[in-house]
Amino acid sequence: MKRVLTAVILIPLVVLALFRAPLWLFSLLVLGVALLAAKEYLGIVQAQGFRPMAATSYALMVLLFALFYVVIWIGSTSPAGGVVALFGIPLFAFLSSVFSALVFLLFSLRSEPLSQALPGAAISYMVLPYIAFTLALLIVLKNIGNGPLYLLYVMLLVWCGDVAAYYVGRAIGKHRLAPRISPGKTWEGSIASVIGAVIVGLLLFHYINPIAEGFRQAHLLTVSTDMSSRTASPAFELAPVWFVALFAGCVNVAAQLGDLVESALKRGAGVKDSGTLLPGHGGVLDRIDALLFALPIGLLFYFCGMSRYFAPGGID
Repeated sequence: MKRVLTAVILIPLVVLALFRAPLWLFSLLVLGVALLAAKEYLGIVQAQGFRPMAATSYALMVLLFALFYVVIWIGSTSPAGGVVALFGIPLFAFLSSVFSALVFLLFSLRSEPLSQALPGAAISYMVLPYIAFTLALLIVLKNIGNGPLYLLYVMLLVWCGDVAAYYVGRAIGKHRLAPRISPGKTWEGSIASVIGAVIVGLLLFHYINPIAEGFRQAHLLTVSTDMSSRTASPAFELAPVWFVALFAGCVNVAAQLGDLVESALKRGAGVKDSGTLLPGHGGVLDRIDALLFALPIGLLFYFCGMSRYFAPGGID
């Protein structure tokens, strides 16, 4: 009951943030989630005997999100915004990752004993690519053409796949997927997760125009006005079935891998959940572990063709 109630409360809030929150507020919300997840991650590695540099990790994450926001804001307001987004964001991500690694190594010089210097720096640095960079993709994807709708689709594929795996695994699961990492996960549940995500993906894309119209009627999507019509409904080109199936399958597999990675971290630390913040769900990291791996795949698919089927059309 707690699990369902928490989901009922959180999902509408996530949808509102995706569609209605301005970029600055959305960035702050994502940063808050990232910091909470980072705290739980650092707690997990600390339970394994490592000595992470928590303060440095938090400071670099805040700086990273601030700079990410500035780059995206410039890209969205500049006449050369497309060039900034195409080249500026990857270049910024590369330079910040190099810079951050050097900062952690420098701060590790204070470690005592010095045998903890390299492990501490490496463990602390991992919070950036694992949590900060991946969650920052939410800000990137929200700011592209119909990004909120695309992000919602990606999240629904992750959530529905997780639900299918949970219930099918409990009902008929017999063959363990990764007994050393997560004894409760089964091949039956994993296969059901992929199939469920593909079916949901096909339905979402087949009915993308009615769905978008529903969001417009709910004032979550705004229709651009032109001289021909001020009440035009959104009209998206339907994506090919094979492309949707490939997209949904890849997002789902990435999500399952993200879940397994976090399970391995927790099992190594001897803890059941990453935290207790969300009743029935554990911690923040427990809820976003699959999304952390799914978002890069979502970004890759968007720039490899999916953007065509989320073209702005009649929607701002």
